[in-house]
Amino acid sequence: MKICIIGGGKVGFYLAKSLLEHGHEPVVIERQQRYCEKLADTLDIPVICGDGTTLEALEAAGCAGCAAFVAVSGNDETNLIACQLAKKVFGLPKTVARVNNPRNTEVLRRLGVDIPVSSTDNLGRLLEREVETDRIRQLLSMAGGTASLTEITIPPDFAYAGQVLAELHMPQDAIIISVTRGDEFYIPRGNTPLLAGDKVLCLAKDTAFHTLMEDWGLGR
Repeated sequence: MKICIIGGGKVGFYLAKSLLEHGHEPVVIERQQRYCEKLADTLDIPVICGDGTTLEALEAAGCAGCAAFVAVSGNDETNLIACQLAKKVFGLPKTVARVNNPRNTEVLRRLGVDIPVSSTDNLGRLLEREVETDRIRQLLSMAGGTASLTEITIPPDFAYAGQVLAELHMPQDAIIISVTRGDEFYIPRGNTPLLAGDKVLCLAKDTAFHTLMEDWGLGR
């Protein structure tokens, strides 16, 4: 899946890196030349050195062919304008914007951003998830902080290692969307087994995710 990212600082860099590791095709638009060079040299991905709030930069990034659009610059106005252009001009169905000032969260939502993500509001949830277990890494908070995209690393002592997904309990509001095993990337089916070391990408409401972790024996 091709995903356009506005902002190539620390947040943009690690987001692009994570998406790349999960088999996606990130393309980044960044103003500063030094960040562009780091992204291109380190991740070997397409990088547009330009302003993500201009049609020229968005067209150069192939925005029209992207499945999702994420603006994570350090400026809320920039993120808003970029998302509005992506949706209104290029017709992208889903936009995500980093919110640097929590007071702007609702404003961005009203002005058309599908998923405004406030780092400050989500810090507590993220810390809770990291404290719970180092096998779980939240990649993205969604739906106002009530759901998340999370990477689960299956531990060596996983009680259900070798069992297929159809045999494992899955809460109604949770879904496994990918399994990465070494260099192999799998779109999971019911007959896909889970093995120690697998990196599993899960999309779920927070309540369902906690239930899933308890059922799989990966909670505290």
